[in-house]
Amino acid sequence: MKKVLVANRGEIARRVIRTLRKMNIKSVAVYSDADKESPHVFEADEAVYIGKSPSAESYLKQDVILNFCKELGVDGIHPGYGFLSENASFARKVKEAGIKLIGPSPESMEVMGDKLSAKQAVKAFNVPLVPGVDSAISDISEAKKVAKEVGYPILIKASAGGGGKGMRLVHKEEEFEEQMNMAQNEARSSFGDDAVFIEKFVEKPRHIEIQVFADQLGNVVYLFERECSIQRRHQKVVEEAPSAVLTPELRKKMGEAAVAVCRACKYEGAGTVEFLIDAHMNFYFLEMNTRLQVEHPVTEEITGQDLVEWQVRVARGERLPKLQDELTINGHAVEVRVYAEDTLNGFVPDIGKLERYRIPSGKNIRVDDAFLEGMEIPIYYDPMIAKLVVWGATREEAIERTIEAIENYQISGVKTTLDFGKFVLKHDAFRSGNFDTNFINHYFKNPSIVNAAMEEEETALRHAVDKIWSDIQDRKEEAFRSRSIVSSWKNRME
Repeated sequence: MKKVLVANRGEIARRVIRTLRKMNIKSVAVYSDADKESPHVFEADEAVYIGKSPSAESYLKQDVILNFCKELGVDGIHPGYGFLSENASFARKVKEAGIKLIGPSPESMEVMGDKLSAKQAVKAFNVPLVPGVDSAISDISEAKKVAKEVGYPILIKASAGGGGKGMRLVHKEEEFEEQMNMAQNEARSSFGDDAVFIEKFVEKPRHIEIQVFADQLGNVVYLFERECSIQRRHQKVVEEAPSAVLTPELRKKMGEAAVAVCRACKYEGAGTVEFLIDAHMNFYFLEMNTRLQVEHPVTEEITGQDLVEWQVRVARGERLPKLQDELTINGHAVEVRVYAEDTLNGFVPDIGKLERYRIPSGKNIRVDDAFLEGMEIPIYYDPMIAKLVVWGATREEAIERTIEAIENYQISGVKTTLDFGKFVLKHDAFRSGNFDTNFINHYFKNPSIVNAAMEEEETALRHAVDKIWSDIQDRKEEAFRSRSIVSSWKNRME
């Protein structure tokens, strides 16, 4: 593999390009109108324009991307995450074009891309499933009967869903019909498929995911877990590795279950198996993401492995760089996603210009970002500015270092999730490890509480600055008096 096209943008494109350069592989970037001045365009060996700013007119144009691959002699495509990364149709076209997709087969994507087929595939491998049904339901009366058997509260979920779309929580039977219709309508609108299924709602759930890797030689490993329970709109905002609550025994069980999921779909490459853990520490298979995850850096930090390099090596037919007994956890890592969002106004995007942009630096601080000072955050894509990743020898050390890094991160021109990240890391529930996916609902839904906490911190900061300024003034006056005494003495001597 001598030349790879990165079919993506932003920080993940930069991340992939860095590893390709390290491996002496030529890189090709693609860009839209909105991204023509983006760093990834200038960091690649070559860059090609693929269309207008909307993703449907650029990053999702499969044939345009494949034509450039043929024209430029590309022999590998890295899809990053989002866009075409889990598109089985694109994976098939890439294969037919004689180009290697740095990812799983289209068949694996199809099995795991549909929640129902995924459940059916892993069931044969004795992977624990959330109580419910593993087949599509469309008839209201039949669905009501199933919901009653499973027991409320229940979740109605779109089979082809993701990101919380086509998903409805139902607490009682009287709400069921309305919520069922809403789930089907949203699923039809978002995915062109109104198939839904029903499963028991796991109360006080934690979202734990296992990083897996499989090569073409039959080797499969898990690179431990990531705690991803701090979420808004079913999307993660703060992640850490390892989890604060997993015992070595539970970690091994979940890891082995994740490996079984890989075997259930004959997997190849990097993947993530997502689980829910209930209040009694029972775990259940949720879904598999057939790509690299946004939060993969925390796994890299605790294992010392370059997961993009692993992806390339597997795509070239090589054996996994390490087998299971060679992998160990070293320390703790935290990732805070820096979104251009107004956290006190429902996390709505806050698009604008980065008037000031300075990233923190120092030992064990990593920033994967996509912007430079003066750039505009485009309205066409996900508003993530960067991922702040910090490693520490212990969880406490990693948290403290992350808070310090947040304080040294300078962004103006747009509101960001940095203050929210700091709020989470300082909260007693997070520090104790006693939290779940309802963290925001429990602790952050009242803006006055959050504002009070932030104002208290700002007041303390102002007092600290005032004290420093007062000390400087006192030292200046003392220095002035000293100079005056010396001057008087000199005058007397003369």
